[in-house]
Amino acid sequence: MSGTTGRARFTAGTPAFGAAAFAALVLAGCGGGGGNGPDPAYSEAVPAAKPPAPDDLVAVDIAGVKIGAPEDWEVDKENNQLCLRPPGQNECGYGAVQVLPKAAKNDPKNWPKKGAAFDKPNGWASTPNECRSLNTTGENGVGVENAEQVQVGDEQGLATHADGLKSHHRAWEVTCENGDTFEVLLWYLPQSDVAVYAGSVDSQYRTTYDEIAESMDVTEYNS
Repeated sequence: MSGTTGRARFTAGTPAFGAAAFAALVLAGCGGGGGNGPDPAYSEAVPAAKPPAPDDLVAVDIAGVKIGAPEDWEVDKENNQLCLRPPGQNECGYGAVQVLPKAAKNDPKNWPKKGAAFDKPNGWASTPNECRSLNTTGENGVGVENAEQVQVGDEQGLATHADGLKSHHRAWEVTCENGDTFEVLLWYLPQSDVAVYAGSVDSQYRTTYDEIAESMDVTEYNS
């Protein structure tokens, strides 16, 4: 894993792929003020989940948010954000995972917290209008035709993290104007205002995304 790189294909704030900036997200859990989610406390009777922590995950952190990164992925820290890039990806774009402390606070539209955008078909990005498929990576002007939420997580659409907190786990299948499709994944802690976000999923890492997100621990961040 490396330290930082100079530029990112998408950054938090105005989430769109290519020339536009990447979206910031927020995960659901405890440790902050009100709103937008199940609110399991650190003191709840249900014991905290153990982190998956497979052997190939290495602990990294940003602003007190701890998470596991695959050993062979690159790790970039920039603008108080963390980007985990799979092998062969030189920018924080296709296949990458972002970890975003103060996600909604740093987004101009307060996305995805405002209006529970994470529960809406077009809530996959702050500005959900640009195709992010592999074939259109780096291209401008390819729009989105429609998006559909897909059930993930448990029966309530929740995922449990290493610190025992539960996030809103969401997935979208997005269809582009040219017929391409891509998937977006979000783990969202509204009260902590922390997000784990895969804005354009590489299907070969689908299980890895789950392992990364589930390893997150925001105890220090919320202290």
